Amino acid sequence: MLGTSTFCTVDEERDLEIIIDKTLKSSKQCAKAAGAANAVLGMIKRNFLCKSKELILQLYKSLIRPKLEYCIQAWRPYFKKIYKYFRKGAKMATKMINGFSEFKYETRFKKLGLTTLETRKIRGDLIEVFKILEGYDDIGDDIFLFDQNPV
Repeated sequence: MLGTSTFCTVDEERDLEIIIDKTLKSSKQCAKAAGAANAVLGMIKRNFLCKSKELILQLYKSLIRPKLEYCIQAWRPYFKKIYKYFRKGAKMATKMINGFSEFKYETRFKKLGLTTLETRKIRGDLIEVFKILEGYDDIGDDIFLFDQNPV
């Protein structure tokens, strides 16, 4: 209660299509993103007879991966078990390619020149830190503290 206003509690809140529950966890958001990607993957599997490397890679990069990565900065998976949602879609997509089903997940990604969601997330973080430190993103001077006398 604040003054004469009473606040209600909710189990989850949705803003900009990001779902956060009352414990500030984003498990439902991750499941929703993975479900949307798997729905597109199923549509591709049912409707495309040709499953060449070039076609499936283009479809994966343009239709599936964006669904998995939508607003990752806001809800980024912080538990290892959440990555299982994302690996499943990537595994299914890369297995669909003619001649790639016998390889392991990591081998398929290397042969196809793809990077995992985890690697893309770390790369994005590094790019953002670089932009902040080099002054490309002006977020204020009091975010980072630098030791003027490093050991």
